[in-house]
Amino acid sequence: MDVHAFLAELGQRLRKARERTGKTVTQAARDAGVSRRHWTETEAGRANPSILVLARQAMAVRVRPATLLDIPWHLATTERIALVGLRGAGKSTVGRLLAQALEVPFVELDRRIEERAGLTLAQVFDIHGPDAFRRLQREALEAVLAEGDRLVLETGGSIVTSADTYRRLRETCRTVWLHAEPEEHFRRVIAQGDRRPIGDNPQAMEELRTILARRESLYGHCDLKVETTGVTPEAIVERIRAEAEHDLEGPAGGEETAP
Repeated sequence: MDVHAFLAELGQRLRKARERTGKTVTQAARDAGVSRRHWTETEAGRANPSILVLARQAMAVRVRPATLLDIPWHLATTERIALVGLRGAGKSTVGRLLAQALEVPFVELDRRIEERAGLTLAQVFDIHGPDAFRRLQREALEAVLAEGDRLVLETGGSIVTSADTYRRLRETCRTVWLHAEPEEHFRRVIAQGDRRPIGDNPQAMEELRTILARRESLYGHCDLKVETTGVTPEAIVERIRAEAEHDLEGPAGGEETAP
């Protein structure tokens, strides 16, 4: 069960019930004996109220607690798939093919960050620094999550180094680590004409190995690991689709590799 999706559905039901009564958040919170902030957080899907508190909230909006809690099982799962991995892992290619196969939107988180900032990622770092980038990244992720539960999301390779944002990603999406050998990353990045984040220097390959080694344990928290070295994008997509269809309601039991 996806806890976030469950709480989000609960919050939507509470909000709709409150709106039917014509009460404001302040009025409903007062009648339920909870703070306005708690009520707002519950409607937003960010609170996990106790049974007694939820019962009081239900009474305040004139519905039975069961009306709020009787959530169909399929609504407690998420169909968001987030692709994680270093640049050159194949996230863009696989993401577009996967979204097409699933008939869902394909979203590039880095592009959303640039849209919010009105700057390129490089300019964000140069002008505002890494803290501003991490804030924009978190805001962009929240905006994407608000768009719905069915999408394929390509994330930047460094998202795993922002603990809160990465935790939020894993709570709300089925995360897939697209893994490649360092040589394959290097070859793909050069083919793209852009060596980010390794830079154009004689030590680029060694730096790439260091980055991968440093982040490997973080990438390992993903629900699914798929090997992309020597594997066609189409085969990778089929592996992810099969896994998603087999087990939407929880993390994969272990590591998976594409055939």
